[in-house]
Amino acid sequence: MNETASLWTALEKLPRPTLAELFDAGDRLDLLAETLELPGGPIRFDWSKTHLDRPVIDGFLRLCEKVGLDQSRAALFSGAIVNVTEHRAAGHTAQRGEGDEAMVEEAAALHARTRLLVEAIHDGVLGEMRSLIHIGIGGSALGPALAIDALARDNPRIAVHVVSNIDGCALEAAFAQCDPAHTLIAVASKTFTTTETLTNAASALEWLREGGIGDPYGQVVALTAAPEKAVQWGVDETRVLPFPEDVGGRYSLWSSIGFPIALAIGWDGFKAFLEGAAAMDRHFRDTEWERNLPARAAFADLYYAQVRSCETRAVFAYDERLRLLPSYLQQLEMESNGKRVTADGEPLDRPSAPITWGGVGTDAQHAVFQLLHQGTHLVPVDFIAVTMSGDALDPAHHRTLLANCFAQGAALMTGKAGDDSARSYPGDRPSATILLDDLEPATLGALIAFHEHRTFVSAKLLGINPFDQFGVELGKEIAKAIEKGNASFDSSTAALLEAAGLT
Repeated sequence: MNETASLWTALEKLPRPTLAELFDAGDRLDLLAETLELPGGPIRFDWSKTHLDRPVIDGFLRLCEKVGLDQSRAALFSGAIVNVTEHRAAGHTAQRGEGDEAMVEEAAALHARTRLLVEAIHDGVLGEMRSLIHIGIGGSALGPALAIDALARDNPRIAVHVVSNIDGCALEAAFAQCDPAHTLIAVASKTFTTTETLTNAASALEWLREGGIGDPYGQVVALTAAPEKAVQWGVDETRVLPFPEDVGGRYSLWSSIGFPIALAIGWDGFKAFLEGAAAMDRHFRDTEWERNLPARAAFADLYYAQVRSCETRAVFAYDERLRLLPSYLQQLEMESNGKRVTADGEPLDRPSAPITWGGVGTDAQHAVFQLLHQGTHLVPVDFIAVTMSGDALDPAHHRTLLANCFAQGAALMTGKAGDDSARSYPGDRPSATILLDDLEPATLGALIAFHEHRTFVSAKLLGINPFDQFGVELGKEIAKAIEKGNASFDSSTAALLEAAGLT
């Protein structure tokens, strides 16, 4: 058994006190709850209702030292090659102004180009533009959709409709809300070859033509790491906003992929979004692992997945403005760490990332919390809430929302004994709570960056590369073969193709 495996075994053999015993034994808040002061307001990170304790944390600190987490973190910020399968750096922190100097300078120059176009649109240089249909998929859509839904619900500078699904119903729904004469189209694709995105973009161009637009390409903006392909496709180079190859799709909302965010909330808001993320970068980069908040969250994630054999992790946003956060985190965590081999190409001998899922409180309480409280599965839960309300209604709405959030975490931990087994709650079920003081661009940026670094730490402690995603390619290749009619399949798939009229 190698030394890394021995450290995992040591973690597995540690005593497993209950949450009640842990709270009785000492000051959990001093060990596992902390408020981080950030641009836009403080965020409280409370991991005290998890089974992390001093021995478990010490075990993970020994693991950090063994796998060289200090060096991995330094490599991330230095611009070294950390995406080993694609021989690239990971440039998302540079987009926020933190990292290799040359990469930060390039990002600043590309941001300046994006800002010029955003402000020109706001100033009416391209005409009276009231709407943007943003077409992308995966990271090119999820990040902008999350940020816009969270930050631009009231009086956006430009109304943005994010379309990712190749299902034409999604695009038609956006068309129904827009006037071709006053609508821009953003086409977001890192390679500018994504089938779903380019198919939707072609239909959007036809919609503009049918709406009487003589030069539909004049209302198109391209967001891509392959600017020459966007120009070949027909976009004027002055409306092509590039970003570097080393910025991965699910990490790309900080780059020109954030163009629709800036268009909706204004450049000052987008700048604050970047600054909040940069503040979290500095905390992650400069804080020892014992007090490092993304690392602490990763320790808990790994403890439950590796030691307690939890196959899922749930995320519940107790704020309607963050309703898309669970979906965003699904891609971030499962595409990054859903791997079966290590960065060296060897089979992974441990579970990889858990399945991330979740929803919105209080809706989820009446849908899935039955299983969390009384089911046979142990599911660690993250609650995310905001102290300041996002609405102007009776404050009773928000008080009830927050009360339910905190009550669920308390109930999962303490449970309730009863003579009637159907009404008995076992308790000792873990949760963590992230409490934002207010939902501002800076705090949202910090929250997203926190989860990026959390994912990075988990990957490095497992020995995998979080920056590639080859697992999404095989299905695409087969779909293309179906379109070309040159593939053979099993009898079930062949029958389905025939039934759907695809043969």
